[in-house]
Amino acid sequence: MTDKDDRLEAGRDIVRAKEARGVSWAELAKALDRSLVWTTSALLGQQPLDAEQARTIGDLLDLDDETVDALTLPPVRGDLAHDPTEPVTYRLQEALQVYGTSIHELIREEFGDGIMSAIDFTLDLERVEDPKGDRVKLTFNGKFLPYKVW
Repeated sequence: MTDKDDRLEAGRDIVRAKEARGVSWAELAKALDRSLVWTTSALLGQQPLDAEQARTIGDLLDLDDETVDALTLPPVRGDLAHDPTEPVTYRLQEALQVYGTSIHELIREEFGDGIMSAIDFTLDLERVEDPKGDRVKLTFNGKFLPYKVW
């Protein structure tokens, strides 16, 4: 088994343990003193955790030592870490397919030729009550990085 498999399996173990114990992602974020989105991403294997953070989660969810140790392995990001057929992921990809070019053009017009960082970045999720059905509000907040000219 590779570190990648161990790290992603630890994330699956966390999902099972949090569900079994009735613990929310928000409670786990509070325990780590980190944002909700970052914590969820970290515990699913896509952000780094140090030994103290891993032990905090391990104690809260009663995880075995092997799982706690796996939480400190390097993060697994990108295609290996997500299922593009999962409905929420699929719909986000669909939204980017439809609006990605427009977002690119609007960023270019507002900031110049460059990109939004996914490294110097935050993501927030908010429930917005609406009489026609509650809405999901995602806020992507990334530093603008101009393309270098040389």
